[in-house]
Amino acid sequence: MIKRSLFTNVRILSMRARSAQSTRTSRQGSTTSPGCWRPRWVLELADGTDGVPQGLYEQAKPLYERSLEIRKKALGEDHPAVATALNNLAELLRAQGDYAGAKPLYERAIEIGEKTLGPNHPNLAIRLNNLAGLLEAQGLYTQAKPLYERAIEIDEKALGPDHPDLATALNNLAELLRAQGKYEDAMPLRKRCIEIGEKALGPEHPDLAVWLNNLAELLRAQGDYAGAKPHYERAIKIWEAALGKDHPNVASGLNNLAGLLESQGDYAGAKPLFERAIAIGEKALGKDHPTIAIRLNNLALLLSAQGDYAGA
Repeated sequence: MIKRSLFTNVRILSMRARSAQSTRTSRQGSTTSPGCWRPRWVLELADGTDGVPQGLYEQAKPLYERSLEIRKKALGEDHPAVATALNNLAELLRAQGDYAGAKPLYERAIEIGEKTLGPNHPNLAIRLNNLAGLLEAQGLYTQAKPLYERAIEIDEKALGPDHPDLATALNNLAELLRAQGKYEDAMPLRKRCIEIGEKALGPEHPDLAVWLNNLAELLRAQGDYAGAKPHYERAIKIWEAALGKDHPNVASGLNNLAGLLESQGDYAGAKPLFERAIAIGEKALGKDHPTIAIRLNNLALLLSAQGDYAGA
């Protein structure tokens, strides 16, 4: 999951409604934790960041750093705009896997926010959410959970019970609980995300598709394949209509639906979905992207299960 479930959903100030992807999300692959079944095929959590080449991060980094220095000099060390620049640089470092470099920047952004915006400002919730996502990515679940919970509390109070940003925060906490195998605790959060999305964004919004995908993954993890399938299918349909048939999120959805069908023994139904996910990925991400290797492995496992060792 999207990944942050199809997606991990980490928000930065310049992109408030960013999903899932997630959609924490982002994250490639399922999370192994006590009581959490790991499928032979690799689930994809979609946050919409799969297609960013590492080289673009390297190009962006000095620009973020320069922006930060200019704001510090012009506005002072404790200005809200400095906190925004810190948060965005931290998000870039997180995306590069530099967790140690990102953490103090998130923490400083939160400190400035507390001081200048107050303890209940929506931008503070974004930064708490982002730091929580960083901690979760390192497996520090007990440290991440209270930050997610506080972000939810702030969003609900400041934005109202039906705001899309609240759904994003709920989605992230649900993903944390899913990663810990706490499916029953995650389920009502997943369902509430969809209720908010339907009401606030409409039935065809791509963020809603993230949350549908993530609900499908939770149902699949509980063995409810029949319940999961229509949610996967609806998510794919929404992404195709909203983002285009060759978007990476469509490929992630196809991969996940194919894995579900394989789990049910429907190899004939799964194979063309894996193949289409690979084709979309090669076109959108390039043949050497790590995501393509994962999908090729998924297809190879399917072919091996069918006894097609030459094809695998």
